[in-house]
Amino acid sequence: EVPKAFVVKAPSVGAEDEAALARQMQKHVEDLKAWYKWIAGGIEFIDVIPKSPSGKILRRMLRGKEKEKRRQTGSKL
Repeated sequence: EVPKAFVVKAPSVGAEDEAALARQMQKHVEDLKAWYKWIAGGIEFIDVIPKSPSGKILRRMLRGKEKEKRRQTGSKL
């Protein structure tokens, strides 16, 4: 497993700004955190963060979504 960021953009940020925003976020993390905490898995922009009725983030849904995406792309061999 590698760190990956799931980000919900503000409505004021356009779709054309996603790449620049991702680069800024990546650089910010690399400047402030140790190398093993860097976002090696990338940054994915999503519409809404899945939450439980009590308001907790459902990390298992995000992990499952990512596993399914990696399974569809195939292995790296």
